[in-house]
Amino acid sequence: MRKKNTAAYIVAFLLFAGGLGYLCYAGFSENSVYFLNVSEARALAPEKLGQARLFGLVEPAGLRRGGNALSFNLADKDNADLIIPVAYAGMVPDAFKAGAEVIVEGVMGSDGCFLARTLMTKCPSKYQKENRGS
Repeated sequence: MRKKNTAAYIVAFLLFAGGLGYLCYAGFSENSVYFLNVSEARALAPEKLGQARLFGLVEPAGLRRGGNALSFNLADKDNADLIIPVAYAGMVPDAFKAGAEVIVEGVMGSDGCFLARTLMTKCPSKYQKENRGS
């Protein structure tokens, strides 16, 4: 009688540990994304990029708004000649404008346009503490 209870506890523990391990694996793999600048993203093939966060500057040319849809060119911070077109639909942050530093998260489309799910702007320098010399 005692042996049956021990086996049941071992099986229950193994099922619990296996389920917990699977949940951890699925959670980490789903939330892991590459954080790249534009030049790094352009160096990768679209099918290898997958889910990613891109950082760059909103280029003034190519900025178009229509309803809650937005499209713009994301330029590399160090090399403005490197750009990736971005398409986004959703709430646009108040600080979004041409020349702003932004982070977009999404996937690269087959046509080379980055399909953003989220759009975040970097805080403007006016919110940073002033460094006054003495």
